Amino acid sequence: MNPTVHFDKQVEDAPSFFDKVSRAAAALAACGVGPGDVVAIMLRNEPVLLEMVLAARWIGARWCMINWHFKADEVHYILTDSAATVLVVHTDLLAAVGAGVPDAVQVFVARPAAATRRAFRLGDDAGHAAAGRQTWEAYRDAEARPAALQQAPGSAMLYTSGTSGVPKGILREPATPEQIQTSLQMGRIALGIEPGMRALISAPLYHAAPMSYLLQAALNDAQLWIEPRFDAEQTLRLIESQRITHLYLVATMFVRLLALAPEVRARYELGSVKFVASTGSPCPREVKLRMIEWWGPVIHEAYAASELGYITHIDSEESLRKPGSAGRVIEGATLEVLSDAGDELPTGSVGLLYARHLATPDFTYSHNDEARRKMECRGLWTLGDMGYLDEDGYLFIVDRRSDMVISGGVNIYPAEIEAALITMPGVADCAVFGIPDDEFGEALLAAVQLTEGAALTAEQVRAYLRERIAGYKVPRQVSFHAQLPREDTGKIFKRRLRDPYWAHLKRRV
Repeated sequence: MNPTVHFDKQVEDAPSFFDKVSRAAAALAACGVGPGDVVAIMLRNEPVLLEMVLAARWIGARWCMINWHFKADEVHYILTDSAATVLVVHTDLLAAVGAGVPDAVQVFVARPAAATRRAFRLGDDAGHAAAGRQTWEAYRDAEARPAALQQAPGSAMLYTSGTSGVPKGILREPATPEQIQTSLQMGRIALGIEPGMRALISAPLYHAAPMSYLLQAALNDAQLWIEPRFDAEQTLRLIESQRITHLYLVATMFVRLLALAPEVRARYELGSVKFVASTGSPCPREVKLRMIEWWGPVIHEAYAASELGYITHIDSEESLRKPGSAGRVIEGATLEVLSDAGDELPTGSVGLLYARHLATPDFTYSHNDEARRKMECRGLWTLGDMGYLDEDGYLFIVDRRSDMVISGGVNIYPAEIEAALITMPGVADCAVFGIPDDEFGEALLAAVQLTEGAALTAEQVRAYLRERIAGYKVPRQVSFHAQLPREDTGKIFKRRLRDPYWAHLKRRV
């Protein structure tokens, strides 16, 4: 637990950062936080976020990341459902959500760093402490406290992203020492974690996967470069100037990198990169192949989930042989493709994916044991993903069951259409879903966000797709949006797009 942390133009060496974490752990303990208690963190990507996570882990507490896009009601739900006792939040965010913070929660504020204010175009007043609130830094440094607080390590209290409903809190049983060691091995396979890595992280750390990546890298004494937010050219600039060896990137970041002008892409030397980890949402096959062509055989993808752990992994060479695959099962994981009745399906048949990794402790959902029971079959768990295994044991994910469209009795998987559409020049983002249709029950609609300056018509979109997918999969309708409700990890809030079309009907399919 001795990372060196780089942020903006500042570097905090390992001893200095370790001292700060030990004092933060002592400060949390002085607040009354102990093993099993929940510390809520609502911060943008900054070193203080990692400090809080490591401090909570040190004293055996749970840390709960809150999406900083949330509004007051959403924050109130998370804080109440998790029973958080402490909240550390950026000053400007508290100004927006303070009404949602229960009185029983101790609140500390952190001033957004200058780099954060620049990245998010915040005014200088965003750095001022909220009225009547103590800054975390002042509280942590108020007095010398003993650092010998090491106990059984704490863990994350994760919340599902809520793309299809209210977020569910994941309450895990304590990990055994064997599970902790196996989890570290799992991170080496799926994420490329290794001691002393030079790692760049710019994905939002309120998400489970990038936070897990950052934590595992920190525990392996990495050199860490934390960016306030993702910027495509800045990523290339840092790789070259800092000789970055490891990165965590998701599919939407690949798309933005590939959208850079050829002369910009050619400007930077990227030979230091050894391993790019990608999870969160499936990467369209053409996007991944173009990244491999550009960066070389360093692109790795994993199928994983907060509840399941890491299940499969695929490297670049395998992706060239098995384009579109999410890889084969990693050591310690179990994966089965089951029918609705719970029977194992033959090779090549699409069904529900049930999985778990032995390094992942059992869990329940906070205040929702029934939802946990419904997802289990044969000792494995499903999140509703659908896919199949080929004759070589490679997993292909077709879509989420909840996103599947049944049109005229035919099953259509929007993910396949989205993977084709995202490659169309001028398309920055897209989502395909079912809307009511009197004749077929459901019809397809493609919601499209264009790149800056692009102009496309619905017929141009349909014509592009007709050249790449079967005609019955081409959406009948195309709508254009200034911004789609997609998270930075690639997960899209389809419910927000889909629900208005069904609001006047009693049925949902």
